[in-house]
Amino acid sequence: MFSWANKEQGGRNKDSEMFQTVTEGLQSLYTKKLFPLEETYLFHDFHSPALEAADFQSKPMVLLVGQYSTGKTTFIRYLLEQDFPGMRIGPEPTTDGFIAVMYGENEGVIPGNALVVDPRKPFRKLNAFGNAFLNRFICSQMPNQVLQSISVIDTPGILSGEKQRISRGYDFSEVLRWFGERVDRIILLFDAHKLDISDEFSEAIRAFRGQDDKIRVVLNKADQVDTQQLMRVYGALMWSLGKVINTPEVVRVYLGSFWAKPLQNTDNRRLFEAETQDLFKDIQSLPRNAALRKLNDLIKRARLAKVHAYIISYLKKEMPSLFGKEKKKEELINRLPEIYCILQREHHISAGDFPNVTKMQEQLQNYDFSKFPSLKMKLIDSVDKMLANKIAGLMSMIREEERNQPTQMVTGGAFEGSQDGPFGHGYEEGVRAGADAEDWIVSRDKPKYDEIFYTLMPVNGRVSGANAKKEMMNSRLPNSVLGKIWKLADCDHDGMLDDEEFALAQHLIKIKLEGFELPNDLPTHLLPPSHRKDPTADTLFNHQED
Repeated sequence: MFSWANKEQGGRNKDSEMFQTVTEGLQSLYTKKLFPLEETYLFHDFHSPALEAADFQSKPMVLLVGQYSTGKTTFIRYLLEQDFPGMRIGPEPTTDGFIAVMYGENEGVIPGNALVVDPRKPFRKLNAFGNAFLNRFICSQMPNQVLQSISVIDTPGILSGEKQRISRGYDFSEVLRWFGERVDRIILLFDAHKLDISDEFSEAIRAFRGQDDKIRVVLNKADQVDTQQLMRVYGALMWSLGKVINTPEVVRVYLGSFWAKPLQNTDNRRLFEAETQDLFKDIQSLPRNAALRKLNDLIKRARLAKVHAYIISYLKKEMPSLFGKEKKKEELINRLPEIYCILQREHHISAGDFPNVTKMQEQLQNYDFSKFPSLKMKLIDSVDKMLANKIAGLMSMIREEERNQPTQMVTGGAFEGSQDGPFGHGYEEGVRAGADAEDWIVSRDKPKYDEIFYTLMPVNGRVSGANAKKEMMNSRLPNSVLGKIWKLADCDHDGMLDDEEFALAQHLIKIKLEGFELPNDLPTHLLPPSHRKDPTADTLFNHQED
């Protein structure tokens, strides 16, 4: 059983808390330390509903967002390798609601109103968006191996224009913001032929502000354009995203065609395979990093709750006791940016921890400031101690769980066997080439390498390092790379190269020039034949010794 404590000598902490898992610890800290602060200062009305047990215990979730016909539903089907209940695919806007694709022993669909009353599902707080949303929200359950590790949320195709925004009947961007705070990964899908970012799509992306570390971008259907067009499409996409996602880092974009149909343009097949594997690795890592993500989100929530408490208590303090309350309220709302600066200096708070000032001003219009609670330092101190002491204990628990539990990975579906067999990424490429061949793969080009070898004036069948250096530097590779190649090729470590070692060096240079990485140790199949041990000779020698 894992436990953590404030004291270095171990045992229980002063609150007599012992947790078996990180999830249990997070839930307990939230309930006992953070929730009282949130409830006192109306945090749930202004920012985010209270967290429940299902929010801490649920599987990692992946949220797919994109304009209509960018392949969101097809992407899910590609990962699962089977249809799921409620699935509709077409070039027109087909998915008109949110679909939570989750694991279930029995295949079927749970409607939204029934879903939000199930305490085992992390969707109970979505009932605040009303029937207009719940009528367009379902849970699709099925016994699929991929869904044993993650859940996937499909969203309606985003359209452009004011009409579509009004006709939804609910606040689409607020629903996305709710999901964005709770999911582990947000994937924005774009079509290679549809790069325009509509007004509603821009609002949707802005709803994920503060969740930038969760966002990944997929440029889907990239096989439908040639290499030159793909370069232009990629540049246009990055330019469009730069106007919406205001972060100093460049967002990660995966190129590919995420469906089980033949590629229309195979020129970039190797690139698409590498990008697909990178995306798969990112998704597969979600179960392993789920506890760390929940811990990170709890810390962000605690910092925002503290700032919110300072704002609410300051507004309360500035209100008059008897007359002129409405006038003072308007004055304080207008002065909110100035109040942010005052609180920032007074409590040493980072400017990035404050909520959006415009949205806060709109929300404050509906409240009576005189009924706000005053500042209760006991609640603030409790959260500060949680951040200073308890979180560090949970961090050590996470590392302990990682050491004691088997590595958690998403398996099944498109993830199954993606690295194994002859169709795995990189198979028979670079240093792996020739691993299954009976002959030494370098021998295929050795006559060409021998011609160069004998121009370097070998002595007793070997060329010196000085002579080999001149030829190797013709590759224009950095000295650090050529030095590594020399160490790998000089199999007997005598500082000279025979004809086979020289051919091996040229083969490794060729591999590097083709864009592949070099190994730290030379694979057995690349070892020159004359430098391999003869197992028969070894057996005879050992027999004679006996």
